[in-house]
Amino acid sequence: MLVRIYDFFYRLILFIIFAVILNGSTTLPEIEADKFGEYTQKIEFDFWGWTLDALWTKTQQATLGSPYYIEYTSQKEIITEYFSQMQQVLYAEWELEQIYTNPEIANPELSSEALRERLGILYEEQSQLAPFAESVLEMQITAALSEANLTTGGQALPRPLYHISPLPMALIISPRDAIRQDESIMLLTDFPVDKQDALEEKIIADLGLSALIVPVGGVGIYPTMGMRSTNLVWTLDTIAHEWTHNYLQWHPLGWNYDTTPELRTINETVASIVGTEISQMVLERHYPELSAETKPPRVNLLALNEPSFGLEPTPFDFRAEMHETRLRVDDLLAAGRIGEAEVYMEIRRQYMWQNGYAIRKLNQAYFAFYGAYADHPGGAAGKDPVGPAVRALREQSDSLADFLHKIMWVKSFEELEELVE
Repeated sequence: MLVRIYDFFYRLILFIIFAVILNGSTTLPEIEADKFGEYTQKIEFDFWGWTLDALWTKTQQATLGSPYYIEYTSQKEIITEYFSQMQQVLYAEWELEQIYTNPEIANPELSSEALRERLGILYEEQSQLAPFAESVLEMQITAALSEANLTTGGQALPRPLYHISPLPMALIISPRDAIRQDESIMLLTDFPVDKQDALEEKIIADLGLSALIVPVGGVGIYPTMGMRSTNLVWTLDTIAHEWTHNYLQWHPLGWNYDTTPELRTINETVASIVGTEISQMVLERHYPELSAETKPPRVNLLALNEPSFGLEPTPFDFRAEMHETRLRVDDLLAAGRIGEAEVYMEIRRQYMWQNGYAIRKLNQAYFAFYGAYADHPGGAAGKDPVGPAVRALREQSDSLADFLHKIMWVKSFEELEELVE
């Protein structure tokens, strides 16, 4: 009993230390009060409130030590049941939204009574299962990190703590004459789309900047904040991706996340590479039936023009079309033809829509946000040389650990170029 009490307080203190250090250094929104405060002050996300709640949940999970007392087959059953349950929840929420959206339903509250009751039961069941599922996934990621030699003193530090919840929206600000993320401000999770559009247009009109509110898949605070999803492959990738951000916070690359656009792209591309490889290790060990379906053949990242991975080309290649769009926009902005670039982006957005890709707004802020994830060639990154340099270093490294231990000391794009042979 005394050992269990000691373990509880030891873990609690350790979690608090990591939470304070990482949440104090993580790239959270630093708002210029004179410029954006009047637009976002009342709709900003409460990170500290969320962190305290998640930290308490994780402390309780660690005290139970539940994954370590559950048989391996039962762990897999928990994960399978959790994602099946999540699918039921999300589908029920969608059904509820349709009832309230349908103009032919005169009394949506009455019509949805049985559905809302069923949804309440699903929420309760999910709240009971989620802590066990999260603990199992954390343990599996931890084992993969250890296998990849991404440990400190034999331990993955910080531990890959992950808490699933509705995520905030991110307000991305870019100048109009260049593609560059100058601000990222986290907003409330339930900020509706009509108000998103109104806020974007007001910033564009008042400040002459490009603005876009985007969903995020995870936030690298501590514990890591993750989105609800029915996709196990994506969830594992996200846990490892956000753990990488937390790991880098102890090294120069992470410290300098916001110093330059190039360093932000390096950070995000490194996290994407680590996330992909670690999640694949987990799939191969614990979910081989999924690994066989999702794992592409090993390819040379340097020689790859477009990430087809041996699949038959589709009639409409979104990544190639987006890459073409970015290149043209860069040329127009470099020539000072801002208005023409914005008209062109709207034409291309409509073209994407006609081919089945719904993009609410395509502008400079869109490319500033999505272009930083350059672990594969093409797409929104355009001609940016940063992604290819990161991929080149990974190709030249003996292992994932060798790659991460080299690049984590980088403080500028020039230093990265020197590392690449």
